[in-house]
Amino acid sequence: LRESGSTYAGYRELLYDAHLWSCIQSRKSGTLSAQYEVIGNRSQFITEFFNSFDIHRLAEDILDSILFGFQPIEIYWENKGEYTLPYKAISKPQELFYIDIEGKLRYTPNGQAKGLKLPEMKFLDVRNKPSHSSPYGIALLSKCYWPIKFKNGGIRFWVNFMERYGMPLLIGKYSRGASRAESERLAEELAGMTEDSVIVAPNDIEISMEEPPRYSSVRLYSEMIKLSNSEVSKAILSQTLTTEVGNGSKAAAETHYKIRSEIIKSDMRLVESAINTLIGYIIKLNFGLADDTHFKYITEEENLDTKLERDLKIQRFGNITFSGEYWIKQYGYSREDVVK
Repeated sequence: LRESGSTYAGYRELLYDAHLWSCIQSRKSGTLSAQYEVIGNRSQFITEFFNSFDIHRLAEDILDSILFGFQPIEIYWENKGEYTLPYKAISKPQELFYIDIEGKLRYTPNGQAKGLKLPEMKFLDVRNKPSHSSPYGIALLSKCYWPIKFKNGGIRFWVNFMERYGMPLLIGKYSRGASRAESERLAEELAGMTEDSVIVAPNDIEISMEEPPRYSSVRLYSEMIKLSNSEVSKAILSQTLTTEVGNGSKAAAETHYKIRSEIIKSDMRLVESAINTLIGYIIKLNFGLADDTHFKYITEEENLDTKLERDLKIQRFGNITFSGEYWIKQYGYSREDVVK
């Protein structure tokens, strides 16, 4: 893929695989289904902004960096009264960017060698576990490439196998005195039987139907596809509870839950970091100086009473008032329950 220059296009083709897509959706859902909160001096301002901004779509695009290694996201700004705020954020193809020797993201339209320096506060540069040796981050789809290629090849050969050996064989026998034209006509009529199931022949022509023998190679195709799916599950979910543990067990389920929880926490930290960068841009543009306002996901381990106590303290000592929308979103109230 690297030699052909089609790395990221090749990765996108993998997303047509149903098993891979299911694993990706399962992993993303752990973060996207979680509630969040905004904490700090400008929390009410940022919360009101998020109410009119597609924060869910932004989080989903940020999580794509886990699949591709890095994901540039362009921010589109507009003036709303006295404030300058984003009105949309769109993920861009990785092929249009490269990382220079200083580790900075650059835009390369039309394959320009040096690339263009990105304007300040115009892009979110999201990378998955970058390092000095891997500045583009770790792309999980790279670990799925060969398993899916082998799987697709196995399915193709399996379909060919079924076409050849899955249908009954029609055998037509004619007398030695038959002409070549008669034998060819018999062959054509037998071929037509696969659709019409009707043939008319003289008395001296014998036609029989035989079932093909069962081949153990069928199991080989099935096992290869199962193994490929298992490898994809390991790469994306870091577990294969549904594919490798037949009936499951309490210990396996607990291990699966622990691994999934750790992965979700890691994904949450990635999304939090990127969104907090965006919050920093907003506050800097509108108020001049950054402050402690930040975005945070609420994990299952957090106690509701502890959270409520904290919010009440912030409201009391910070001299701020949370909106009705905040209480609805954070504590599951309905709009009828909240009276302003």
